[in-house]
Amino acid sequence: MDQVVEITENDRFDCVVVNVIKTMAYKGVTIEEPFSRGRVYFGKVPADFDVEIDDVLYIGAKPLGEEKDKGSMEVYLYDENDNKLDWTLIY
Repeated sequence: MDQVVEITENDRFDCVVVNVIKTMAYKGVTIEEPFSRGRVYFGKVPADFDVEIDDVLYIGAKPLGEEKDKGSMEVYLYDENDNKLDWTLIY
């Protein structure tokens, strides 16, 4: 049976918003992790969430599959108040 892995606040790290695309229903938000300069795009951030370039948001990742250091991951985007804004898969 698969074990559910929860992402705790201590497992998250801060990222900088580098792009925001505003549409009627959602915002597309690209964040960058400062040390690795890796970027992740989240396409369904609620339209009413106030976010601008250079804001700090937080991400947490949960590995999928048996090998924890390889393969796909679920990546979640959070605000400073620990509200989950969106999620995406990284392959």
